[in-house]
Amino acid sequence: MRHFAEEAEAAGMVVDYIRFDDEGNSGSFAGEIRRAIARHKVGKLVVTSPGEYRVLEMISALSEELPCPVEIREDDRFLTTADEFAAWAEGRKSLRMEFFYRELRRKYKILMDGATPEGGNWNYDSENRKPPRDGLTPPPRHITPPDAITTEVLALVDTHFGHHFGTLEGFEFAVTRHDALKVLDRFIDERLPMFGTYQDAMVEGEPWMVHTHIGLYLNIGLLLPMEVISRAETAYRQGFAPINAAEGFIRQILGWREYVRGIYWLNMPDYAGMNALDAHRPLPEFYWTAKTDMNCLKQCVTETRDHAYAHHIQRLMVLGNFALIAGVSPDEVNGWFLGVYADAYEWLELPNVTGMTLFADGGMLASKPYAASGAYINRMSTYCRTCRYKPAVKSGADACPFNYLYWDFLIRNKGKLGQNPRLGMPYRNLAKMSEDRIAEITADSSGFLDNLLPGKP
Repeated sequence: MRHFAEEAEAAGMVVDYIRFDDEGNSGSFAGEIRRAIARHKVGKLVVTSPGEYRVLEMISALSEELPCPVEIREDDRFLTTADEFAAWAEGRKSLRMEFFYRELRRKYKILMDGATPEGGNWNYDSENRKPPRDGLTPPPRHITPPDAITTEVLALVDTHFGHHFGTLEGFEFAVTRHDALKVLDRFIDERLPMFGTYQDAMVEGEPWMVHTHIGLYLNIGLLLPMEVISRAETAYRQGFAPINAAEGFIRQILGWREYVRGIYWLNMPDYAGMNALDAHRPLPEFYWTAKTDMNCLKQCVTETRDHAYAHHIQRLMVLGNFALIAGVSPDEVNGWFLGVYADAYEWLELPNVTGMTLFADGGMLASKPYAASGAYINRMSTYCRTCRYKPAVKSGADACPFNYLYWDFLIRNKGKLGQNPRLGMPYRNLAKMSEDRIAEITADSSGFLDNLLPGKP
């Protein structure tokens, strides 16, 4: 914000910027709007449509009391509006992202060959999501050294919020559009060719992998979605990146990003309170401390603390997967995800966690819960190689907790999930288990979960 204010002033605009520690700062968005209107004798307040429901409610309430009219304008940092998504969703029995994504491909003529998708397929997942090969070393991350303004803000944050989760050491994010474009350039040149193949791979000590690291810049407005999409498509058409990489990347922005925002606005405010699987366990303390013998979780929490970043499979299939199969409260999981990641805004975070990760919306967004045992993490990462638990062991003190918690999750939720067609195979396997095996799973799970309660080791 401070860099942007400086750039706006340099461009000749009149800027009234309130610093966090300014005397008289009311400490709230609404309070500062009221003060600014009084200070400048404002004739009209013009606001971009907020990205979060609570802020829109606040602006709407303010408009009833302010002495001037309020105009809320559409946020043009997205390619669809909430009304357009609602019109697409009306009358559909299910709201699957794939069909929404195809319509946007046609509308914007992205990766299209006339009326058909480029290459003949709408997506290339069959060529993507390979496990990490030995010796896979991603290119180094782009670093933006803090300048005087950033250094000043880091000192302010340390003074007022030094006790919060996270660290200020190694802060290297871009904070201007100029530097955000450099991050995009590096991704297109160095990472995009490998992105599709290794987008789901996890390697110990490699937090950045082949991902873009531009989610923060898109969500805060330093980059715009279509310019990013166009860069990826151009790289494919010029032969610099294969189609599976370009399409997989474009789908995350043109498809998933637009889709989850539509889901959010279509279903708020009720969406925030959904808990279809009736999960109420408190969030384990290791999500804040990283003190756990489960190496995958230790690595992901540590990297989250150090970088305010984890890529999507770390979030979904390690951190989120554990919360799902352990039955952790959606409110607590959402609070953690919203609080710890630099790119987290509620319109994006809430559908990803409540819908995709925890299945707390009952299948509105995802067709099945993304629950997995230790075998998945072992296949897609190097974490298990140095873990004290063994992914091949199914029960007992040495077993990977993901193994028995996965089956315990299916047992606990059989009444809610037993008829889900995409869970037919695991439930058939569960039906073949002996009573002794089921009792063993239940005993291992309850013993492990009980030790996650506050005050336990």
